[in-house]
Amino acid sequence: MSAAHTVLGEVAPDRLGVVAAHDHLFIRSPLLPGQELHDVADAAVRLSGFGALGGGTVVQWTPYGMGRRIAELPSLSRDLGVHIIAATGLHQAAHYTAELLDSVRDRLAELFVTELTEGIGGTGVRAGLIKVAGGFHGLDAHAVSTMRAAAEANRRTGAPIAVHLELGTGALDVLDLLCGQLGVAPGSVILGHLNRSPDFTVHRLAAEAGARLAFDGPSRANHATDWRMPDALRALADAGFADRLLLGGDTVTPDTPGMSHLLRRVVPRLELTLGKGLLEQILVTNPARAYAW
Repeated sequence: MSAAHTVLGEVAPDRLGVVAAHDHLFIRSPLLPGQELHDVADAAVRLSGFGALGGGTVVQWTPYGMGRRIAELPSLSRDLGVHIIAATGLHQAAHYTAELLDSVRDRLAELFVTELTEGIGGTGVRAGLIKVAGGFHGLDAHAVSTMRAAAEANRRTGAPIAVHLELGTGALDVLDLLCGQLGVAPGSVILGHLNRSPDFTVHRLAAEAGARLAFDGPSRANHATDWRMPDALRALADAGFADRLLLGGDTVTPDTPGMSHLLRRVVPRLELTLGKGLLEQILVTNPARAYAW
């Protein structure tokens, strides 16, 4: 039977509750010097705030080599009563040193499978998804090799593949590679950051292909994409793709509004456009299916 693989073990999908389908408790990158999310006490405050607003599960998309702090996640989840799902995978090359990439380049699929089935770094905590990344309007050689490894890990485990789309672009290229060439079932692919490129035609084509569509995190470039998100979700729901939709906060720096903002400000706004029933499907039913394997 399919289950969500949380940091405390397998959980029945219908026990996840309200899900932030893409967020981060811990993350660091050389591209964001001085803006790391590394403090355990701060993570506890943010997770507690999310839980107090009715949140049940946070899916941390932080992949290998980016400060996941895996050993801290079980106690945070246990103490605060919020499920956490951790990720394996690899981000864009710019987020890593050349030395780190050289150390894993030839064993990516095995690394992903090990972290999904045996545990991460000797902690015994298993990952529950594979995080990879595309580029701006396309895929470079690093993205292609990483996605090939993710596809192999998906074939061997069934774990979903969550994809960072740079500024929301490249969704169809990702699907051409993962699903068209590598044989990944479209329902196992979660396309992230679609809210950052409010191209309703691309959204519709990705939904028609069978992928899951994540609208996750406020824009950090301008506000034009944010106020279009309710209309994008409504258009997809009206076209028959309500079961494809996911929401997240994507906290990546200390000043990101994040997961509490998702429930405190974004959800009430979306309720006006979508209604309570559809919003519950997006926050509860859809992620329960997306993250069960």
